Amino acid sequence: MTSLDDFRVKSHELLMELDAATAEMMKLICARQMTGAVWEETVRLQHEAYERWVEYLNERA
Repeated sequence: MTSLDDFRVKSHELLMELDAATAEMMKLICARQMTGAVWEETVRLQHEAYERWVEYLNERA
């Protein structure tokens, strides 16, 4: 694979991870479960997924 292909694959993987984490957070919002341990863990996972994606994009810049 070319470097560009590698970038696309990894970026897509990280973006799918972020999308899944965000979807879980949105499910809790729809269920009005925005407090407690489950909410805190879900927010943490979404934040970490976002940070991994941004970090990867910035290292490529």
